[in-house]
Amino acid sequence: MRRSFTAVVSRNELMGTEFYTEPYECAWASDARWFVRVLEVSAKGTLLRLRPQISPDGLFWCDDGHPGITADGPGLYSFPLTGFGGWLRLAGGVEGTKNTVKSIIYLVLKE
Repeated sequence: MRRSFTAVVSRNELMGTEFYTEPYECAWASDARWFVRVLEVSAKGTLLRLRPQISPDGLFWCDDGHPGITADGPGLYSFPLTGFGGWLRLAGGVEGTKNTVKSIIYLVLKE
């Protein structure tokens, strides 16, 4: 039987120009899937851009190389990752200096 786990990494947070999610240790998992549920956008045309980052120790980070997602309004967005090493987080931002996005971010891990 495979083991799985779902972590709510961010809940109902307002995201602005630049941000990073809390890092999550996931060395035991063989694959991961990010789910981003966009609840609200502050203005029409607001774009949320997210990309995955990886780390060997949870301290120093680099982009994974996966294009991530661009969300242009409320809805559920998702993308998978494999071969990611020990730690994961999302880096991103919202286009526009005063625009914000309210969302919930889940990380689903399985071995």
